[in-house]
Amino acid sequence: MTPAPPPLAPSASAADTGAVRRDARQKVTGAARYAAEHTPPGCLHAVPVPATVARGRVTAVHADEILARPGVHAVLTHENAPRLGEADDPTLALLQDDRVPHRGWYVALVVADTLENARAAADALRIEYAVEDHDPGPPAGHPRLYAPEEANGGHPALRERGDFDAAFAGSAVRVDATYTMTAQHNHPMEPHASTAWWQDGELTVYDSSQGATTVRDVLAQLLRVPGQSVTVVSAYVGGGFGSKGTPRPQVVLAAMAARHVGRPVKLALPRRELAAVVGHRAPTVQRVRIGADADGVIGALAHEVVTQTSMVKEFVEQAAVPARSMYTSPHSRTSHRVVALDVPTPSWMRAPGEASGMYALETAMDELAVVTGIDPVELRLRNEPDTEPDSGKPFSSRNLAECLRQGARLFGWTDRDPRPGVRRTGDLLTGTGVAASTYPYLLSPSTASAHASPDGSHVVRLNATDIGTGARTVLAQIAAEALGVPAASVRVELGSSALPAAPLAGGSSGTSSWGSAVHQACTALAGMLRAHSGPLPPEGLTATADTTEEAERESPYARHAFGAQFAEVEVDTVTGEVRVRRLLGVFAAGRVLSPRTARSQFIGGMTMGLGMALTEGSTLDPAFGDFAERDLASYHVPVCADVPAIEAHWLDEEDPHLNPMGSKGIGEIGIVGTAAAIANAVHHAVGVRLRELPLTPDRILPHLPRD
Repeated sequence: MTPAPPPLAPSASAADTGAVRRDARQKVTGAARYAAEHTPPGCLHAVPVPATVARGRVTAVHADEILARPGVHAVLTHENAPRLGEADDPTLALLQDDRVPHRGWYVALVVADTLENARAAADALRIEYAVEDHDPGPPAGHPRLYAPEEANGGHPALRERGDFDAAFAGSAVRVDATYTMTAQHNHPMEPHASTAWWQDGELTVYDSSQGATTVRDVLAQLLRVPGQSVTVVSAYVGGGFGSKGTPRPQVVLAAMAARHVGRPVKLALPRRELAAVVGHRAPTVQRVRIGADADGVIGALAHEVVTQTSMVKEFVEQAAVPARSMYTSPHSRTSHRVVALDVPTPSWMRAPGEASGMYALETAMDELAVVTGIDPVELRLRNEPDTEPDSGKPFSSRNLAECLRQGARLFGWTDRDPRPGVRRTGDLLTGTGVAASTYPYLLSPSTASAHASPDGSHVVRLNATDIGTGARTVLAQIAAEALGVPAASVRVELGSSALPAAPLAGGSSGTSSWGSAVHQACTALAGMLRAHSGPLPPEGLTATADTTEEAERESPYARHAFGAQFAEVEVDTVTGEVRVRRLLGVFAAGRVLSPRTARSQFIGGMTMGLGMALTEGSTLDPAFGDFAERDLASYHVPVCADVPAIEAHWLDEEDPHLNPMGSKGIGEIGIVGTAAAIANAVHHAVGVRLRELPLTPDRILPHLPRD
């Protein structure tokens, strides 16, 4: 007997759902202090100097002219900067030699008494180069394209099942389309910043990072000091979206400069320089081929990705990976090819792989629906796999079908006229679209401690990082539930490498990873308290946890979160402007622990997907090999006027194969699928399929009716 689908959770639109964020008051009153807001006595300011050539060598740095300026304390270059240990991440091998691998690579650092003096001196620093020929691509058709061994996340670059070529050739219905995306940039509100100082051989750094433990370990390796001699604090972080997932140049440069001058040094990267030095979502060219029978059941599926990386480091966006698990596909080919160019290094951006890959796959599914004449929701339901196609493992839970059904009901999908280009009011064409989404369940080893005091209060300690997601709030709830006490009695200490080690905030894995350790420590503490008779000793009781064994144990299940996004758009036939009227998402992400913060995460993800679809684009300048859109005036992220009333719903999903809380990640699945839903809605509105993001007016106007 098929189990009943999970019910839809109550709407999270009410303001009283879930606990109030624990850091809300600190943030709105300014009490929360970020990395650049710490100013130790005697603190100096540093400003980096980016290379102005696309490739070459530094032949001269006229530091003497700058050192004569008032307030300037030092000019660091490859000639005098502290020597670093071997870097596992070569993007951090800063000021170690004279090479310029791409425009924007840091070639000097000016340290002065004020930020104004440091900026002026950095702008005035004369640097001479020996310019070399450079190759900025494009990657498609490039003679140096190669197949890497792995894509990001350790996924094999190539996977094949069955005989795709034969199955595709023999399919009754075929879709063969290529989708392109420009680079996209993370642009967190808080810039990448660090404040560093040395005292008695020990380094303290306030850093804007998604994981202080990793930053500590990398700094210790680079600076050749014991790990216990480095303390990294990331108590409050104003967003990261992946760009702060690993140490970035500012923390290495600040630590180097502080060591060189013997005083604290503060460094905040200018926003215009971020596109070159903190990573970005790589541009991709994705060919998707789907072969199906007349009923729309897929027999052959190929997703082939071409992307780029830099000459500094290989990073391969794993865009084809979601196609390995999403739909039934007995004959499958998923591959990645990459070329190293003289351009900045790509890296993680929110939902790397899934965001770009699912845009192509879900748009191709919409094209298949059009060709077969099958409703797009029904088409997806017909291709639900019994087990994960790639691994053959059973799903721990897979409620995508119910997300689609509930979303269609809430959105009013059945009232839709399937004919494209027919719903018009004056100059406005209206269309609706749908897409599915998935994101893997990830779990990393973590440690934590839990302490009970005689006064009845409790303290949970671990080096988690709250990047704005509400980690303090949800970890306190997990602890209180495990201890059987009111959440108000629990205090959470996080954001410092001096605390028990924990993984970074990324991959939608934070709550699952940190929460598992907190739950284990608090469960153990609760047992100690039950066994204890009489009043607690003055020092209280403490329990610790280490989830390494559980986290590294391979699961017999395929574990994913799923969702469905629905969009309604209006396209102005005069201006080519696309306006999103409605966005609705329904998600299956295990047990939602904090409805208030979960809703914010889902809506934030969908807002980012809107930007991905309509506004966020970045042009690689072939003359210089860098990105032309380098600020928020030219790189357009969605603002309030762009965002309609967005609805986020979720299922009450029980999954016993995850962690003690039964939770999956929710931070990134909101963005996955949203761009495709909007693009599919644009097709439905205008009747023309556009396959290049973002869907800006200049791309849409040539295809619009003029009457």
